[in-house]
Amino acid sequence: MRKRALVTGSDGFIGSHLVEALLAAGYQVRALVLYNSFNSWGWLDTLPKEKLHDIEIFPGDVRDPNGVNKAVAGVDIIFHLAALIGIPFSYHSPDLYIDTNVKGTLNILQACRTHDVDRVLVTSTSEVYGTARYAPINEEHPLQGQSPYSASKIGADKLAESYYLSFGLPVVTARPFNTYGPRQSARAVIPTIISQILAGNKRIRLGSLNPTRDMNYVEDTCRGFLALANCDEAIGKTVNIGAGREISVGDLAEMIIGLTGADIEIETTDERTRPKESEVERLLCDNRLIKDLTGWEPTVSLEEGLRRTIEWFRSAGNLDRYKWDIYNI
Repeated sequence: MRKRALVTGSDGFIGSHLVEALLAAGYQVRALVLYNSFNSWGWLDTLPKEKLHDIEIFPGDVRDPNGVNKAVAGVDIIFHLAALIGIPFSYHSPDLYIDTNVKGTLNILQACRTHDVDRVLVTSTSEVYGTARYAPINEEHPLQGQSPYSASKIGADKLAESYYLSFGLPVVTARPFNTYGPRQSARAVIPTIISQILAGNKRIRLGSLNPTRDMNYVEDTCRGFLALANCDEAIGKTVNIGAGREISVGDLAEMIIGLTGADIEIETTDERTRPKESEVERLLCDNRLIKDLTGWEPTVSLEEGLRRTIEWFRSAGNLDRYKWDIYNI
């Protein structure tokens, strides 16, 4: 019998790719999309119609416990990705991050307990580690709330942990490092760089160039989610998903410039620079646990992933979706 999966945040970047991966793996998929008056299903609207016909679209909001309870009913496994993720936006609207990331996760956990689901995978983020105190970063690294966003995700992670320890809820907390690829929001650095270059600018505007990140192609991140969701030994654990390689923002920008063949300069601006104590200076994943548990390994090199992403931006209409000329927060 086909497993029935619910994906929250399915209308977003990683969520839409995960929906496709689940369909390819033979799951029945219910997609929780954020209710809006435009009846927009986010990135799911761009999928081929034959794929959309196989998806049960469920408009709602993770902040609404009644709607979440209805969305969870009748499914076997939950992939909880819905979250507010923009770090700059969290500086001036932290309440929204608590409501969505903390309360929204609580609503999911409560509904999963009510309906006795087989598995719930809660999506964390490497931002909860803050600047690396040691590297590579394993799952035992201290948590540091260097932004309201990361603090809200720490709260959500601890709620998930508590539901496993208090109620035996079969929770897996997946902690991906920086994911990139087609459909990613312009709030992230790679779409910011690519969109400014392909728009024909002579100069791209960025924040600090020194921080390092562990970049992972979205296809690999989704494979990690599926591997953990099907691993009984992962229940009750927090597990990193990352490549185990780091690159500075400056070197990343230079790599993308080289791949596009552009003749362009890099400019750093105060507007795009995080407050000093809030900037996460280094992230490098220790991925030994996921390898030991599932055998998962990254398969797409950074250069190949960037080539695929640039090609997607060059495809008809995709660059037009991005407001490259403003600072997207």
